[in-house]
Amino acid sequence: MLFSAAGYYDVDEGYTPEFVGRDDFRGMIVHPQHWPADLDHAHKKIVVIGSGATAVTLVPSLAETAGHVTMLQRSPSYVLPAPRQDPIANTLRRWLPEQLAYKVTRGINIRKQNLLYNGSRRFPQQMRALIRKVTVNALPEGYDVDTHFNPSYAPWDQRLCVVPDSDLFKAISNGTASVVTDRIDRFTENGIRLASGAELDADVIVTATGLNMVPFGKVALHVDGEKVNLHDHLAYKTLMISDVPNFVFTIGYVNHAWTLKADLVAQWTCRLLAHMDKHGYSTVTPVISDAGMDRKPLIEMGSGYFSCAIQLFPQQGTKGPWTAPQNFNRDRVVLGKDPIEDPELRFTSTKVSAPSSSRAVSA
Repeated sequence: MLFSAAGYYDVDEGYTPEFVGRDDFRGMIVHPQHWPADLDHAHKKIVVIGSGATAVTLVPSLAETAGHVTMLQRSPSYVLPAPRQDPIANTLRRWLPEQLAYKVTRGINIRKQNLLYNGSRRFPQQMRALIRKVTVNALPEGYDVDTHFNPSYAPWDQRLCVVPDSDLFKAISNGTASVVTDRIDRFTENGIRLASGAELDADVIVTATGLNMVPFGKVALHVDGEKVNLHDHLAYKTLMISDVPNFVFTIGYVNHAWTLKADLVAQWTCRLLAHMDKHGYSTVTPVISDAGMDRKPLIEMGSGYFSCAIQLFPQQGTKGPWTAPQNFNRDRVVLGKDPIEDPELRFTSTKVSAPSSSRAVSA
């Protein structure tokens, strides 16, 4: 049995667009995925290119000691403040035993996240208005929220960014950080020239421009010596691949903590192994009974790095165990309680002696 817990990010190289004039810049250019341990940013002018989770995390942290930090974004993202410490958890720990307090807190937070996500999908305009109101209240009076924090897409078409204790908004409010929404024309000797003609001076440019997605840590799968083209296959319960035996993988939620799905996949895999041991099975292979089933991307998100790489991944179907909804409550039943035996799973008890006598998966 082969189990992949490699996620879907390329740990070797992050995504960086081609910037005209990059070599002309006399300062330092840093990608967050390869952050130099000796980078001294104190009192420096820093431009962080990007508006995702990495950018909104870096900006307030850098702003504590930098001369000034500018977050340069091509288009805005939704950003929500959240307390750095969970007040519910801290309160419950004072009144309940630790294990019970953890269980109650976990349940409350899962429901809160479900409410936020499902509410965003069902009532996008109302949720957009609510997020805008929160943002307006977190920023100085008169701040141009609609230019810098009001995206063109609906909430949760892409991931929402969370800033602990409103640290990004506080940095903007006290003047140590600012946001510029514009397109890059080119890098110059001293910084970045924008499409509007304005120029941003910089000592350090941080390219928080995204991540590269790759399946299974770049492991290439082969079955009986034939390379598996993942995009031709469907994901079974978002943890196995059609026609690939004895292979399980973990991909977490985009709308919940990654570990919620990882826990369920691990538990399901242990149930699978126990089931195979009990019945003397040596192989398990998901097999699609309806070959004409419609297909769609495994993860349906509008983020650029998803769109660029999703064709490298298996797809999802439109019914049964071949669907891949981002739904913890559904998965808690499907992966945690439903029987392992399934018409879409083929078990065999063939003893593996050579690849020619049984299907074999290799990496």
